[in-house]
Amino acid sequence: MDTQTADAPPLAQDSATAGRLKPNSLGVLGILFFVLSAQAPLTGIAGAVPLAVAIGNGAGAPAAYLASGLVVLLFSVGFVAMGRHVVDAGAFYTYIGKGLGRLAGSGSAAVALFAYCSIQAAMYGLYGATVSALVEHYAGVHVAWWIWVLVTMAVVQLLGAAGIEMGAKVLTVFVVAEFSILLVFALVTFVRGGGPEGLAFTDSFSPSAVLQGAPGVALMFAVASMFGFEATAIYGEEAREPRKTVPRATYLSVVVITGFFAFTSWMLVSAHGASKVMADAGAALGSGDATTFVFAPVTDQFGAWVGDVLPVLLATSLFAGVLAFHNSANRYLFSLGREGLLPHRLTALNRRHSPWVAGTVQTAIALLVILPFALLGKDPVLTLFSWLSGVAVLAMMLLYFLTSVSVVVFFRRSRADTRPWNTLVAPTLGALGIAGAIWLIVQNFTTLIGGDKTTALWLQVTVPVVLALGVAAARLGQRRTASGGS
Repeated sequence: MDTQTADAPPLAQDSATAGRLKPNSLGVLGILFFVLSAQAPLTGIAGAVPLAVAIGNGAGAPAAYLASGLVVLLFSVGFVAMGRHVVDAGAFYTYIGKGLGRLAGSGSAAVALFAYCSIQAAMYGLYGATVSALVEHYAGVHVAWWIWVLVTMAVVQLLGAAGIEMGAKVLTVFVVAEFSILLVFALVTFVRGGGPEGLAFTDSFSPSAVLQGAPGVALMFAVASMFGFEATAIYGEEAREPRKTVPRATYLSVVVITGFFAFTSWMLVSAHGASKVMADAGAALGSGDATTFVFAPVTDQFGAWVGDVLPVLLATSLFAGVLAFHNSANRYLFSLGREGLLPHRLTALNRRHSPWVAGTVQTAIALLVILPFALLGKDPVLTLFSWLSGVAVLAMMLLYFLTSVSVVVFFRRSRADTRPWNTLVAPTLGALGIAGAIWLIVQNFTTLIGGDKTTALWLQVTVPVVLALGVAAARLGQRRTASGGS
């Protein structure tokens, strides 16, 4: 019998795939591009590197990206080991639930959804401001940032409903464009022997360079730049041979992201000159446009035309990130609906096996988050982007930590995998490194969000509150189930 409604996309009727996302849709490269688009590499370089250099450890900032990459790589070992035994669009909360119990898993599900929706809303803020400035510059017409956000929400919703393959194709174009121009700049700078003071390798990677200034601040921004790599597991259900594809995509994404950020930031330090780079980054921040720290040397190398292209690529970089996090969040909603933690209607799929109801709900959440900032006339960069990206990073780091602990507990108990390095040593080291990163983020949270201490405190409190609410909701659900069955 046809269960479709007249005003809804048709539900998939294939019984073999009912309640499941479309299998065999993504290979290693497809997943990799979703991860890289979530990274928004140009946004990360243009937004985080000037801060890491100016208020962190100056020329030693590139080493912070290597250090954060090492921590994430250690985390990935246990993450991948768990992924071989659990393939689910819920990823984090499923992994945490397997080791630490259903209540902890439910709490982490709330935190994960909070993190993905927060970072997407944050990127919408920066995206709206960027597009508004571009249109005003080239067309002489001022259109409020939130109008561009609303239009883009509709486009993202349509692309999300069109299926995972369509999203992957769109993201591939944007990711290749932004990666290419930055990588070519870095390679050309390297081949030419660096900037006015040479390659300055020791100025960036020697122990004294790494420890100068405030290395903890630089490491904090470097860790924040790694946000999104864990999406490899979210797409496991749609991957070809997930037990092979997801591990390969995970390791490849961590290596590519770490290498890209470390190498590009090193070449930026070289282009400015190690002795002047901190002052140049500080001047860029003082001007109100930190992107000039990155855009200026790239324009000097390739010509003025790049100065027109880079702001456009920044906008497409943000769009790619918004679309990637939309796909991540709606798959969480879909998985929570399938597990019975949220209404079952969220599991509805259209003919392309895309979770269209979950996608609609995710878009509605984004709208509800962004609407107050628009109505109150808040600056989309200084408030929406800064505040929500900071809280999203803190939430995600908590999930990394809980996942590492869960990996150790799960394998000690189940003995499903007895390899010490994969199930005990690497996850433990990763958990210690992540705990250190969380401490740095909390200590420097006011700097991370660019706000005041009171605002920073309120934002930090939201993370444990969301975790507690998730646990409480799951406990209430258990009681209702128990009372209904008695």
